[in-house]
Amino acid sequence: MKKMLLPGPDFDQEDKASKQGYELIAGVDEAGRGPLAGPVVAAAVVLPRPMCSPWLGMVRDSKELTAGKRDILFDLINKESLAVGVGIISHTIIDSKNILKATHLAMNQAVANLSLRPQFLLIDGLILPECAISQKCIIRGDKLSLSVACASIVAKVTRDRIMVDMDKMYSGYGFARHKGYGTREHLDCLNKLGPLPIHRLSFAPVRKAVREHHED
Repeated sequence: MKKMLLPGPDFDQEDKASKQGYELIAGVDEAGRGPLAGPVVAAAVVLPRPMCSPWLGMVRDSKELTAGKRDILFDLINKESLAVGVGIISHTIIDSKNILKATHLAMNQAVANLSLRPQFLLIDGLILPECAISQKCIIRGDKLSLSVACASIVAKVTRDRIMVDMDKMYSGYGFARHKGYGTREHLDCLNKLGPLPIHRLSFAPVRKAVREHHED
């Protein structure tokens, strides 16, 4: 039996915003809320409307795509979007403010880094209370809105590339493979070798590793 493919994101949410009079609409999403190391990264993407580029049919939530497809789409999104903005918030700010506030900061930074000021934001799963731009929180937005899905791809690829660079700086931890997420490999390295300067000290598995290494 063939596996049924679920429909991908579309412009329905953008169309609803357009009918309310908004023209420049940005999709906003993040990558890296869950990892034990590295930054949280957000992206904002303003797609032209109308837009009928054939590659839009490939767009999905970034987690549903292979790394190769994400890289291809990353280049196309940056080439054909009206504007792309990225925000990167470090592990130190995550530790000092908490991951939710750090995610808000990353998203606000991504919107501020757009070359065009959007009139409306479609945000995956969050609202930005300190942002004056009209906005809408969309649960599972990266599965519904093309703008949000494109933002998820830009954020994911940007963060993955940062973690690949971290792998070169800190060999032996496997950051190029797990990107800082709490995989068995990562937890084993954390327990054996101890935390690194890029680990999030406020996250429970890292706190546990710090305690154990201090006791040793």
